[in-house]
Amino acid sequence: MNTLVKIAKGIVIAAVILWIFPSLFTLRVEPSGIGVRQSATSGVLAEDLGPGWHWRVPGVHKLIVLPSSYFMLDYTSDSGGPQKPLVIRTKDNNTVELDVYVPLRIKPGHAHELVAEGNHVQDPDGRFRYQRLAEETATSVLREELAALDSVGFYSTERRLAASASALKLLNKQLEPMHLEAESVLVRTVTFRSEYEKQLQQIQLNEQNKLLDAAAQKLAGVQQTLDNYVQGTSAQISSHTQDWIKRQAELERAYQVGLLPVEESTPGTVRALLSVMPADQVEAKRAEAAKLFGLDVASVTDAYLIGIKNIQAETLDYKSRITAEADATGGRLGAEGNAMVSKVQGEYEIKLNTLLGSPAGKAYVAYKTAEYVKFADVLSFSSAEGIPSVLRLRQFAEQFMGTR
Repeated sequence: MNTLVKIAKGIVIAAVILWIFPSLFTLRVEPSGIGVRQSATSGVLAEDLGPGWHWRVPGVHKLIVLPSSYFMLDYTSDSGGPQKPLVIRTKDNNTVELDVYVPLRIKPGHAHELVAEGNHVQDPDGRFRYQRLAEETATSVLREELAALDSVGFYSTERRLAASASALKLLNKQLEPMHLEAESVLVRTVTFRSEYEKQLQQIQLNEQNKLLDAAAQKLAGVQQTLDNYVQGTSAQISSHTQDWIKRQAELERAYQVGLLPVEESTPGTVRALLSVMPADQVEAKRAEAAKLFGLDVASVTDAYLIGIKNIQAETLDYKSRITAEADATGGRLGAEGNAMVSKVQGEYEIKLNTLLGSPAGKAYVAYKTAEYVKFADVLSFSSAEGIPSVLRLRQFAEQFMGTR
């Protein structure tokens, strides 16, 4: 029992120690903060502490936490704070009211230097001293840099952005000894006196009209260029169309009629003319055909020089001539064949009649004729001789053979 009591006491004591030790010997830095350790003996640690737990010795170390996020200097009445819109007298002695935002923060890695200089102390209004110093510096720089613009410069976006960039550059230069940096200078609105606002609106309207006129003039120039291009393109299309029509007509004539002069319409005249032409003239015609048809000279045959129509005429003439000769030959051979058939037919009939006129032929005729003889189904004995006529076969045979 005593052993268990001792173990329980040890566990309780260890739990108390583990609970008390972090609160005594560590401090936590939130993700939105920067930690700076200050020692009672060695001063400020030359290092910024990031988010997380950091050790300390009670009574020796002090952990100072500063915000790592941007704080906003807003020169506007929208937020309801102490800041007011920035009122500046322009270069041309006009009063302008500006709504300006300037986001600032502690430069990363420089928080310990800011603490070493004592600018982390909070003023009675709750702000850190470095925030007050930053506001005073930013106000001075903005009044100095933005006052270099005239009234026209404030509604000119390019000039206003250039002045903002110059103010940002000068502001960061003056904030560098304070270990601060500005992210940008944002001019949200620009307001002039009501009388000048009307004039400014008219000026801006005139500027916009000027830009609109310049754009319209530029558009007219581009449109004129486009119209000229379209007209030029149309003219080129017409020119090329005429060239192609001419080219097509030349090709059509060359393909259909050929390149040789046709003086007669008789089929074969062009081919006959080609056959008697000198070799140099034929070669010249072949070269002309090759240039016209876009072929190699070696590929140009007689057919290109004669033409399709002449070849068709020769073909039709040849067809007609061969067909007529074939018809004449066919008629003659048909007549000769018919004569030969008639002659053979006559000789056949003569021999057949001679053969049928012989006794054997007569017997054959009688035999074939007897097949068609029809006797009555009922025989009668009405002859004087008392013998039925159907039984007189020899008499019938002689009659059929023509011997009686």
